[in-house]
Amino acid sequence: MTASRSSAGELSALRRLARPFGALAAVALPTLYVSAVDPNTPGHYPTCPFLQATGWWCPGCGGLRCVHALSRGDLTAACHDNLLAVALFGVLGVLWVRWAWAALTDGAPPRIAFGLRGTVALLALLVAFTVFRNLPGGAGLAPPLV
Repeated sequence: MTASRSSAGELSALRRLARPFGALAAVALPTLYVSAVDPNTPGHYPTCPFLQATGWWCPGCGGLRCVHALSRGDLTAACHDNLLAVALFGVLGVLWVRWAWAALTDGAPPRIAFGLRGTVALLALLVAFTVFRNLPGGAGLAPPLV
């Protein structure tokens, strides 16, 4: 009976890991596409509507270029294209590892909770990043024009 308990425990661990690895696959597939189809080449992706309407880089502008650069191991270009996205990807990577570890060890998954202060702080960060990258002093944080 020990062998059946062991295989049942392994099957249970695989079932618990299904969600983290499903989420990883859901992120990996579009990442592979962006890695293969260069966003620096005009015509492959639509222009950001905020950039088109205002002439300003939004907080997400350069995100596809950032993913493309990261998929090629070019951290410097990725940070230039969208430093905020690089930071977000790092945080999401840590959260995913914690989630997978919790699933493997049958622990509680990490929780993300934003109160009013956290939401206001996040919005302030997005606004500050948007404004700064559109000023002459923040040009290093703006992706190149294509």
